[in-house]
Amino acid sequence: FFVLLVIGQPVKSKRPKEPGENKIKPVNKKVKPKTLKMKERESADASLKSQSILTQVMDKGRFQKLAATLSLSAGQSIELRCKGSNVTWNYPSYLDTFKDSRLSIKQLDRYSQLILTNSTAADTGEYSCWLQLCHGNKCRKDEAKTGSTYIFFTDKEELFVPTPSYFEIVYLNPDKAAVIPCRVTTPSAKVTLHREFPAEEIETDGTDIIYDAKKGFVYQYPTSDHKGIVYCKAESQGAPQISIKYHLLYVEVPKGPPSTTIAASSNRAEVSDSVHVVCTVLGEPDVDVNFRWQYPGQESERPVTMQNFWRLIDRGSGHTMRISKSVLLVEDFEARDAGNYICIAQNLQGETTVATKVELS
Repeated sequence: FFVLLVIGQPVKSKRPKEPGENKIKPVNKKVKPKTLKMKERESADASLKSQSILTQVMDKGRFQKLAATLSLSAGQSIELRCKGSNVTWNYPSYLDTFKDSRLSIKQLDRYSQLILTNSTAADTGEYSCWLQLCHGNKCRKDEAKTGSTYIFFTDKEELFVPTPSYFEIVYLNPDKAAVIPCRVTTPSAKVTLHREFPAEEIETDGTDIIYDAKKGFVYQYPTSDHKGIVYCKAESQGAPQISIKYHLLYVEVPKGPPSTTIAASSNRAEVSDSVHVVCTVLGEPDVDVNFRWQYPGQESERPVTMQNFWRLIDRGSGHTMRISKSVLLVEDFEARDAGNYICIAQNLQGETTVATKVELS
């Protein structure tokens, strides 16, 4: 069984344009200058305004507004500034995971400063900022004042953005897009998707399966036919490079509150017996379940042991589910331990309460 979890998020994105693509050819024809309508002008102004709070600090104190994407060589340092007195940043999450000292963020009076030194290919990703509007203790994002750019830290030795593992699981849900996250550090790299067995290249038709340099390959409508092990191959002025492998598991589980059962090792116990009560949930592999217990000795602070764990199981026909369990153990059973044992299982869709009774023999 697996315990590694990678969740594909729904993505709807078009293939990035190659340099020179869709350029307007010069023609000897007089064209009447277009006047923006009021709505178009407002839209354009809003677009410029949303990007204007985020700038890159260049040499000699110059500032540059950022485009939607930016390419830098790995090893370079970068300084970004975001205008405002209460700014929040978003950047590749692994920089937080490893509490990377190469990243520093400072809030000054009129702007916030983000500095990343000695960049690596792994730093490739989206960097964004926004202003927080606060009233008392409650804060919310100011949608009108945001800035965002996607930075490629190119490295010819590492065409794929490095990951902490050599193998990842991607879940294929029939009701949402799935992402094979083999992102590249060089946007111009040619990337193809391959099945390990039978060995073949998977056609990317731009409709059902699309490629986005910022995301990877996106299965718009996953089916059980897509399950299996795949990898990506990238080429850019040199030998091709291979990504890590991705295990695609098909999932089809009804959404809703946890499907929960409860059982005791015995419903009748004698004094000094050990009794364990097990609460079990079958559900989607990428949905966490939280457990809470109520038991007879709780108010008298009776010492009990609780343990939670989960694993993936194959239900056949390519369907994968997650079995989550919580075990409550009562050692040296006493009269005060007799009564109802209640388990409350909760996921994002709601909670389910189940109970069983243990009596004193």
